[in-house]
Amino acid sequence: MIPNLLTLLGLCAGLIGIRSAIHGEFATAVIAILIAGCFDGLDGRIARLLRGTSRFGAELDSLADFLSFGIAPCFILYMWALKDEGSYAFVPCALFAVCMSLRLARFNAALEDEDKPKYASNFFTGVPAPAGAGIVLFPIFLGLEAKKLQWNFLIDIAQSPLLTIIMLVMTSFLLISTIPIWSFKNFKVPTTYVLPLLLGTTLYATTLVADPWGTLAFSGLLYLGTIPLSYRSFRLLKADAEALHKETDETDDDEGESLDQLEQKDLTTPTTPP
Repeated sequence: MIPNLLTLLGLCAGLIGIRSAIHGEFATAVIAILIAGCFDGLDGRIARLLRGTSRFGAELDSLADFLSFGIAPCFILYMWALKDEGSYAFVPCALFAVCMSLRLARFNAALEDEDKPKYASNFFTGVPAPAGAGIVLFPIFLGLEAKKLQWNFLIDIAQSPLLTIIMLVMTSFLLISTIPIWSFKNFKVPTTYVLPLLLGTTLYATTLVADPWGTLAFSGLLYLGTIPLSYRSFRLLKADAEALHKETDETDDDEGESLDQLEQKDLTTPTTPP
């Protein structure tokens, strides 16, 4: 019950985000989406800790993710910059929602794939749903930071329909792409990097409290910057796995040839009479 309850709380956070956008409370709206992301990160981990994973919970989680990260973000962005731009301005929002549903459906189908290589379990295929919602909300993060700094030129950029459409379309294709993205689920930190990681996390948390909108905007850009690194890491691991598999096959073939030669030798060598 506890993991499913967290999933439902995340779904309610997504609904609060939609309601807040209707009333023009965009800061509250994006905070609600961030809270939904936190619940989404907790429910699966708690379910595994409590050994309470179930097919029902997995399906409920996907439905909640679709609303919180597929419907709510594009609706918030529509109210942010596109509602006065005509009927065609809704097309990028629909594209984002459709791509999010396809991404979640592919993720659910991949759960039953037992032939997946071990190294591939450390990667998502395409940008995951919560990260996609965080990336696509970049114009609002930028706009809220610009309003705090009273930079009018940056406010105009953040609220421009062009930037919003670009983010919606770009994130849509990242969601359905086959680009391998680090999942960080089984990420092991070397001992030498533990202390720097703790210090960096503390610094990030402090900066997030002091300047949330600027930090979130920068985090989205930083996440996009890690995508090429994820792709490179995946290719290296794949090459190592293929080389190891090839070496194993060659070893098995050599052993098989040696065994065949030994059997032929036994057959052709005359036996010594007793």
